Amino acid sequence: MGLNDAVEAIPRKTMVLFFLIDTSGSMSGSKIGAVNAAIEEVLPELRDLSASNADAEVKIAALEFNNTALWITKDNPVKVDDFRWTYLDAAGSTYLGDACLQLNDKLSTKSFMREASGSFAPAIFLLSDGEPTDNFDGGLAELQKNNWFKAAIKVAVAIGDDANKLELAKFTGSMESVLEVHNAVMLRKMIRFVSVRSSQVASKSVQIKTPAATPMPTAAQTAASNVPSAPVSPAPQAPAETGAKQQDLNEQLKEIAAEAANAGDEEW
Repeated sequence: MGLNDAVEAIPRKTMVLFFLIDTSGSMSGSKIGAVNAAIEEVLPELRDLSASNADAEVKIAALEFNNTALWITKDNPVKVDDFRWTYLDAAGSTYLGDACLQLNDKLSTKSFMREASGSFAPAIFLLSDGEPTDNFDGGLAELQKNNWFKAAIKVAVAIGDDANKLELAKFTGSMESVLEVHNAVMLRKMIRFVSVRSSQVASKSVQIKTPAATPMPTAAQTAASNVPSAPVSPAPQAPAETGAKQQDLNEQLKEIAAEAANAGDEEW
């Protein structure tokens, strides 16, 4: 066996694109229809992005929220090549607080971020047309403690006049990263643009590294220094570059926001 035969390919890191989708009753009809069509249409572009990125493999995690929050990708993020979109219906209330708690649970190296080869900062894309009807502030407060969430690229799309942009800005961290749309054409354009661009930005961010567990101390060391006998693995820390990456994306979002404002298409 030659030297080259012994060399194994270095596994790529993972970049997870999260879709958080409002499927409450007010999203029924053309709104949820446009969301369904847009996500299905953007998948080929995300597949191309993943295939051409030597550093990061794109995976998708999707969650819908109405009277509760349920993961569409239940067990793990799905490789974009294997992901198939199932059309969603809309009914019920807007439990965005529950969605935050569910997201917080999955943003962990014990769950959706447990790739052995490591993960880049995720990209989180929130779509909603209303106002939270549960304890959103409480759920968000828990989520904001999560270092993966701190490191994530975050964008929200406010669909229609009834969407509470101030609440969505709490989620993303700024009004700059909240886009407003009033028709199906622009919604589909925004989903396509934001999905691809946020994935590109996130996959070039500094990866989150989980430090190795501290070695177990000997009995003598424990007695002498009072260190705990169980090892402690620090949580991943948000990279300093995250703010700059988010701001870079926000600058690009201004262009599509201006296009949306000037669009002459019929509103919802």
